[in-house]
Amino acid sequence: MRKIKMDKNLVSIITPMYNAEKYIVGTIESVLNQTYKNWEMIIVDDCSTDGCSEIAKSYSENDNRIKYIRTEKNSGVSNARNVALKMANGAFIAFLDSDDIWDCEKLEKQIRFMQENDYVITFTAYELMDENSNRMHKEIRVPKSVDYNTLLKGNVLGCLTVIINREKLGFDIRMSGERHEDYVLWLSILKRGIIAYGIDEVLAMYRKSSSSLSGNKFKAAKWTWNIYRNIEKIPFPKAVYYFINYAINGIKKS
Repeated sequence: MRKIKMDKNLVSIITPMYNAEKYIVGTIESVLNQTYKNWEMIIVDDCSTDGCSEIAKSYSENDNRIKYIRTEKNSGVSNARNVALKMANGAFIAFLDSDDIWDCEKLEKQIRFMQENDYVITFTAYELMDENSNRMHKEIRVPKSVDYNTLLKGNVLGCLTVIINREKLGFDIRMSGERHEDYVLWLSILKRGIIAYGIDEVLAMYRKSSSSLSGNKFKAAKWTWNIYRNIEKIPFPKAVYYFINYAINGIKKS
């Protein structure tokens, strides 16, 4: 395991972007409004065809903490995140998609929480909003901690809320090409015996899109089963057990 050297207090914000003209301003502004100022925002434009490219480039020209890069071809959200991860200079890695929003104190509260307790990976509660940025009055609450076996029962780590201290983690992180790529990454970390710790306070807003990949429950269930059997190599009886728990937790969440 190689030791990674990087800026110990810098937060690298990983933001994949594709045709987000309607939302990217709100996303970037929520980062600019952070009370914690030691961050870099790496926006990877996955060959967008709308006006979001010019918007993001304009922000990057006015604030050197915002980095803009455009991929040579459209290759999906996992690759876009991996491009950003390779460019990241911070010990802390945070994830924020181009249509989601953070509370202005998210980084300050979460980084303090991690530094005071020496945590490797943390997450927070979040609230849902619709495609028109209207609050849906639905909060996704989170437990105080999650281990590998608990996480197999359902992904409670909202990607837009997760922060990882990769210096303490000690190895490079990347998203796989699998569906539910964030879930696969969280599992790969917790499988090493690491515990994820939650802040049960709403510090982010997640946009619920009717056309989003996660919006299709049948596909999501199929991808989850694939993770159990083909990625985590869980025996069939145990996989059934975890899948039943996943289904129950999914019903509770919705």
